Amino acid sequence: MAPFGRRAARVLERTEHGAYVVLRCADPDGPVPSAGQFYMLSAAERWGGGDGERPFLPRAFSVMRTSAGAGRTPGAELEFVLEDVGPGTRRLCELEAGEELLLTGPLGIGFTAPGAGRRALLVGGGVGIAPLAIWQDELGARTRVLLGFRDAEHAEGAALLSGAVVATDDGSVGHHGLVTELLEAELDADAGAVVYACGPPAMLEAVRALCTERSVDAQLALESGMACGFGACFGCVVPTRAGFVRLCVDGPVLDAAALETAIVAGAGH
Repeated sequence: MAPFGRRAARVLERTEHGAYVVLRCADPDGPVPSAGQFYMLSAAERWGGGDGERPFLPRAFSVMRTSAGAGRTPGAELEFVLEDVGPGTRRLCELEAGEELLLTGPLGIGFTAPGAGRRALLVGGGVGIAPLAIWQDELGARTRVLLGFRDAEHAEGAALLSGAVVATDDGSVGHHGLVTELLEAELDADAGAVVYACGPPAMLEAVRALCTERSVDAQLALESGMACGFGACFGCVVPTRAGFVRLCVDGPVLDAAALETAIVAGAGH
């Protein structure tokens, strides 16, 4: 369980990987996160002081990596992958070593391991690579990683995982086309694999539809607008076959079979 309230985490390192920024920070007081969980992030300074006093709400980001494995003692270092797409993410991307990142978490429900002898297919797009990196760290050799990006600049993010097969929209790196085309070929070879996916809503919907058609087990890490991260604001409510759920407490990872669609209104970075 996450400690109540937010805490300061000192930024230890900032690195750039094409279009993405990775922040590594110290979190001596926080519990060890599970793959697929997320944190609410904001900057200690100049948050709410920009144009129009934006940004004024924290941003939800999946943890990409931790220096402490599951079941070990707290005091981990955490890593997050960010992309500058608006006032909140821009301020987070500006943080340098020595500055403070304010965070609340880990929050939500993460991935569930595949059964004995089953291979994991990790499918990601954009900053959706984050929860797949920590999941690959946990599962190790049982994984196959498929990543989709818009172009070569964004595809540099593939280096944050091991042995990823890459697809790009413009064909500048790897397969020219969609990452779901790579997934289809993998499922042709191994229909018993379990799929884990995180990325843009359109990509997740394509993964959901493909896995549903083939009766393949799949877990999807969804996005939705969040203000609190712990179930109070109901800003991240999404429909499932069994009714509405709050992604921050009932997800963000949901079984694909529970969904009519992975297209979530208001989803985005």
